[in-house]
Amino acid sequence: MAAWLVAGSLIPGPPPVFAAIAALLVVQPSVNQSLTKAVERSIGVIAGVVVAALLGIVLGGDTWVILLATVIAILVAWILKMTPGTANQVAISALLVLALGTATPTYALDRVLETLIGAVIGILVNLALVPPVAVTPARDAVTALGDEVANSLERLADALESRPTEADLHGLLVEARLMKPMRTAADRAIDVATDSLSLNPRGRRHRQELAATQDLLERIGPIVTQTIGMTRAFCDHYDPTLADEPTVQAIAEQLRRAAHDVRLDVRRTDAASGAAPAYEEPAALTSPLSVAAPSRAHWVLIGSMLEDLRRVHESLREPVG
Repeated sequence: MAAWLVAGSLIPGPPPVFAAIAALLVVQPSVNQSLTKAVERSIGVIAGVVVAALLGIVLGGDTWVILLATVIAILVAWILKMTPGTANQVAISALLVLALGTATPTYALDRVLETLIGAVIGILVNLALVPPVAVTPARDAVTALGDEVANSLERLADALESRPTEADLHGLLVEARLMKPMRTAADRAIDVATDSLSLNPRGRRHRQELAATQDLLERIGPIVTQTIGMTRAFCDHYDPTLADEPTVQAIAEQLRRAAHDVRLDVRRTDAASGAAPAYEEPAALTSPLSVAAPSRAHWVLIGSMLEDLRRVHESLREPVG
């Protein structure tokens, strides 16, 4: 409505359809996306209007000229390697100019100005409505991933000390692999949160919280890979005598300590971001691991798990904050 009224009062002539459409299309979930859409929209309209105006002046406004203008507009967008959104706008603008008005230089210039007015008003409306900040969903996604990593480590520790059935092993591996989509979702949530803070008037106060959340994801992300690797190695090489190995008992204890430290990192990150009160507790993954020589039947599995456990220890060495 604002775009229609402002453009209509400043530019006499046909109804300001281009301004209204631009304002509608420009408003996006974040100011950064709105600015990008405004640029794409403006470039597309300018290109489409120029194509339509030139063809209209030379060939007139017959139906076949409208079809020709649409095809040429698409070719121009393809040659200039425009984004899909901009390319669509070129074709639409060319079609609207020839279908709704006389293709003259003055008419074309007015439509470009209309579009710019609509785009600016769309951005101002987005700023005025205070675009949402997506930091909390990102923190929730990373926290859920951290909790699941800790749970997976504890489940693997329990399985090492027991004699699971084939169905138990299958379930253990499936649950561990479910961390992959959770990590992907957390990465995507971080990207969305970062975008929501760009050019956002409320962004400054949330950047520290997002930085702490991103740091946590960078720390526990590799642990997802190591945990899935240890779980798969255990399931592939399992036999009932494995629980009798002294080193396996020690590995299980280290896995529980690692799970404790992952949860500790999550709580410290929540405290650093202001989402929870300060929390202080010493890390558990500090005691040395005594490794006895494994039997010939188990040395490959134990060696593999020890290496993955070392990498988990490296990821958790430096405390968050």
